[in-house]
Amino acid sequence: MSSTPIFDTLIRNAALQGSQSLTDICIRDGRIAEIIPVAQRREAKARVVEDVGGRLVLPGFVDTHVHLDKSCLLACCRGVGGGLKGAVAAVSRLKQDFTEEDVYRRGARTIEMAILQGTMHMRTHVEVDPRVGLRSLAAIQRLKRDYAFAIDLSVCVFPQEGLFNDPGTEALLERALDGGADLLGGCPYTDSDPAAHMERLFEMAVSHDVDLDFHLDFDLDPSWTHMPDICRLTEARGWQGRVAIGHVTKLAAMEEAAFDRHVSQLLAAGVAVTALPSTDLYLNGRDKGFRAPRGVAPVHVLAERGITTSIATNNVMNPFTPYGDCSLLRMANLYANLMHIGPEGFSLCLDLITRDAARLMRIDAYGLAPADFADLIILDATDEDEAFGSIAPVLMGFKKGRKTFERRAEILACSVKGDPTA
Repeated sequence: MSSTPIFDTLIRNAALQGSQSLTDICIRDGRIAEIIPVAQRREAKARVVEDVGGRLVLPGFVDTHVHLDKSCLLACCRGVGGGLKGAVAAVSRLKQDFTEEDVYRRGARTIEMAILQGTMHMRTHVEVDPRVGLRSLAAIQRLKRDYAFAIDLSVCVFPQEGLFNDPGTEALLERALDGGADLLGGCPYTDSDPAAHMERLFEMAVSHDVDLDFHLDFDLDPSWTHMPDICRLTEARGWQGRVAIGHVTKLAAMEEAAFDRHVSQLLAAGVAVTALPSTDLYLNGRDKGFRAPRGVAPVHVLAERGITTSIATNNVMNPFTPYGDCSLLRMANLYANLMHIGPEGFSLCLDLITRDAARLMRIDAYGLAPADFADLIILDATDEDEAFGSIAPVLMGFKKGRKTFERRAEILACSVKGDPTA
């Protein structure tokens, strides 16, 4: 009997981050079994063999903050003004008429875009309140089941329009958590009592043993912030490592001493921070006209100081962000542009949509090492600098070792003038 190991999938000639030599990635039972340098290649049998020709292989992208329930509403929302408040009001009017099938259809369109762009883990926020009830949640839970072959979807229910000023919302959130929602979100800046909003959501999270993810400090006024309240409650409840805050654009407007003080508080409390570049750029600084400042939290600086951070998509083609193709690589590239990050920082920016984002979501066995889940994407580039700088297309994906999508590399169909071989 042959002693040659048999693998489910064998990915040959893969380029890996930080490696100068090509490797073979051997997959068995949904996990990476071995990573073998090509120079040490030995005979190996596999049911599926994929030669990627020296292209870059990364772990699947991780999108820590998306709103599937209100994505792809662009056609319904032309002429919406008023910045953040106008966007909230527009969706508030629309969601009264949301049906489960409508949310499912729009969410499916968005999630398929994300899958084809290489995203394999996603946290979606879902609005729960008396206007929409639990209809959006039901649709998103169906999406979670139907697309599990390609993406792990984590569902975060939250009160977009407040808690104490919106009677009936708390009871619906309790029902959502009892009904299988994965975690709880908050939005204190829309509540009539922000302090009570945060306190109550921490109580609910502890009661249900779920993580928390807050929309926080979404403006450029550095004179006040809810960050100290979140840090205090995190430590008081023993929820370190289980709380994230998104937007936090006040960090982009603070003087250095205040910035340093809040960074130290976040680090001590184990609170993670997510930047949402497209939405934050679109909605912030509108009162400044063409002199608008960049209203995006500098999460690469926070990462360098030890805070768990990520870059995420947020909204896609709706009043909050009338753009988007669900490419996390494009979003991280946008972030690098506005933060003046050159090639020396490309690797860190990739971490913000892969390794660091996975740590924020507490994803087990994530990465490119033996025993990690074989959630892999192949990019049309040979190294990370080329891939990041050019926003290289994602050509192929494997979820737990099974191919979930494939795109062909681009080929010019005409000859070049003057080419003697043409």
